[in-house]
Amino acid sequence: MRVMDAVLGMFLMASAGVASASELWMAGERHGTTTVASAVVRDAQQHDALRYTVWYPAPAGSRETALTIGPPDAPLFDVGRSAMDASIAGKRLPTLLLSHGNGGSARMMGWLGTALARAGYLVIAVDHPGNNGVDEMTLPGSVLSWLRADDLRAALAAVQADPQLGAHVNPERLGVAGFSAGGYTALLAAGARPDLQRLLAFCRAHPGDGVCRPQQETATHTMEARVAAASSSVLSPWISHANESRAIPGVRAVFLLAPAIVQAFVPEQLSSLRQPVSIVLGEADTVAPPQSNGEAAQALIPGAALLRLPDVGHYDFLAACTAVGVQRLPELCSSSVPRAGSHAQAVAAAVQFFAEALR
Repeated sequence: MRVMDAVLGMFLMASAGVASASELWMAGERHGTTTVASAVVRDAQQHDALRYTVWYPAPAGSRETALTIGPPDAPLFDVGRSAMDASIAGKRLPTLLLSHGNGGSARMMGWLGTALARAGYLVIAVDHPGNNGVDEMTLPGSVLSWLRADDLRAALAAVQADPQLGAHVNPERLGVAGFSAGGYTALLAAGARPDLQRLLAFCRAHPGDGVCRPQQETATHTMEARVAAASSSVLSPWISHANESRAIPGVRAVFLLAPAIVQAFVPEQLSSLRQPVSIVLGEADTVAPPQSNGEAAQALIPGAALLRLPDVGHYDFLAACTAVGVQRLPELCSSSVPRAGSHAQAVAAAVQFFAEALR
C-alpha cells in the first residue's frame, strides 16, 4: 500500500473539503441493507434485500483493521484497511456511488472505496443482487443488468435516510464510479439509455469479443442462455422496460474503470452525455477489450479523458491477491505488473478527477 499512499498524497489538497497532507483521514466503514423490488427476480433466494457498504473519512487515530475476502484463516484477497463504525469526519461530504463488476462485490472494490474515503469522500457501494460474489450468481442477475443503476439509487436513498450518515451526504456534489459492468452501470446512472438489441447484434457479429463470451465468474451464462432467459415469461415483463432511462438525478461526474458492455449504447446516447467523464483501462484487457469498450466510449463522449495503463489486464482492478489467492485463483490473480501500482494510478486519477469535477 506504500505506493498507493505516496501517489494519493499528491492529490489530497486538490479540492475544498479534502484532507490536507498534514491531516490524513482514516477510512471509516459502515454497512446497511435496504429493499429493491427488482431484487426478487434477480436473487437466487428471491429476497428483496440490497446490501450496501459506506466508506467515509474517519478521524486520525481511528482503529483500522484488515479487510480481506475469503476464509479468515486463509484469505484470498487483501482489500486494505478500514475502521468499522468509526465516527465521521467532516460535515456534508462529496458523495460517490460505486458499482462492482460481474461477480464482484462492494468489498472487492474496497481498495478504491477506502482510498477515496481517506481523500474526503463518502462512498456508497452495493452488492448487486444475483450478480455478486457473495451470493449465488443467477442468470437474471446477468440478463437484467440495467437494474444495477436502480440498486445505486436505492442505496443512496437509504444512506440519505440514515440517522447518522444522512446528514453527511452532499447530493449537490454527487459522482458515480464503476468497474467493468459497473462502468456500464455508471453510464446508466449518468443518463445513457441502453439498447439490448444493439448489444445482441454486436455479439452476433463479434462472438469472440470478451464481453460476448461467458465470463469466468459465470461460465454457464452464455449469450445463447441469456437470450433464452430474456424471452422467458418470468423475465419478459422486465425486458420490456430495458431501454428506459435509469438516470440518477444529480450525478455530476462519471469515473469508469475498464468499462464493459459499452456496445449496449447507441452512439447518440454517449455523445449526448454532458457530465465530465474519466476512463482508466488496461491495455492488456481481454475481458472488456479497450477498442470496443473504453476507447469506444472515450471517442463518443464529449471531452472524456482516457488513461491507458500498459500491460494491465482486466482483473488487475480487483483487490490485491494473497499468496493463497494466487495459488487457488490464478485466472483472477495473475498480473504482468504489480497490482499495487495499477491501483495507485487508478486512485490518483479518481481523486484528481472528482476534485475537479465536484468542486
